[in-house]
Amino acid sequence: MRDKIFKTLDEQIEILKTKGLIIEDEEKAKTILLRENYFFLSGYRYLLMKQKEKKFIEGATFEELYAIFKFDRMLRNIMFKNILIIENNIKSILSYRLSKKYGHREKDYLNPDNFTQDAMKNRQVRDILNKMKRQIHVNGAQHTATMHYINHYGYIPLWILVKVLSFGIVSELYNILKGQDQEEIANFYHLDSYTLSIYLSILANFRNLCAHEDILYDHRTQKVIPNTKYHSILEIEQKDDEYIYGKNDLFAVIIILKQMLTDSEFSDFIGEVQYEIDILDGKVNTVPLNPILNRIGFPPNYQEISNI
Repeated sequence: MRDKIFKTLDEQIEILKTKGLIIEDEEKAKTILLRENYFFLSGYRYLLMKQKEKKFIEGATFEELYAIFKFDRMLRNIMFKNILIIENNIKSILSYRLSKKYGHREKDYLNPDNFTQDAMKNRQVRDILNKMKRQIHVNGAQHTATMHYINHYGYIPLWILVKVLSFGIVSELYNILKGQDQEEIANFYHLDSYTLSIYLSILANFRNLCAHEDILYDHRTQKVIPNTKYHSILEIEQKDDEYIYGKNDLFAVIIILKQMLTDSEFSDFIGEVQYEIDILDGKVNTVPLNPILNRIGFPPNYQEISNI
């Protein structure tokens, strides 16, 4: 197996130039590469490269590559803060429902009888409850709120525990609830429980990606969201009877946010996204905007979702 040899900043610049990228200010480019990491920055090169070739499109510049990199960062920040809103909401709603119905002490709300009795999910129930118990032991003494309840009451109520649970665990927790409890939580969003289960899983996936500063714009999830009225109203193109946008891509997340944020929250969100797209459009001239939107998973009329 060949080793991946370390490259100096000068060598990194030469590699990009050899591939046809125009770099007018090499010192500035080297500073950016040092700060941002050649590997991470070059992950965005495909939007500026010829298909089936390892060469940049004629006229492509380092400034355009960096503009795409910064666009993804800003988009990631916008997505992250809005997914966090939903994360907090679902934790609050779920903990309220379970605490009201089953009790507020660990021995009450972590009772296996409170969850699905489907024999096929027995192991899943045990695993998730054990994860929650580990969080109590691991994080109980590390957070002000949990430590306060342990010291003063000897237990951690669920509405406090959810603060230290990951979105992934909360998504899993929803999946092992009894059907009636799932439906009551889903009804808050005017969704069915199956759809909400998929939404939470996809949001947890994108949340982790955003939190770790991974490439966002062309990310796709294994799970796909069910068809919605937004797909048909926006007349999203289909291939083999499947919508080509808004199923497991970033636009799918926008459809989810449309249904789970308040109207004002979503309006602010889509406005911020549009602002960043306008900035990107003004900085990238080598390729038109629509192919970039296509790579992200946005239909050309994506912004019309805010008016539905």
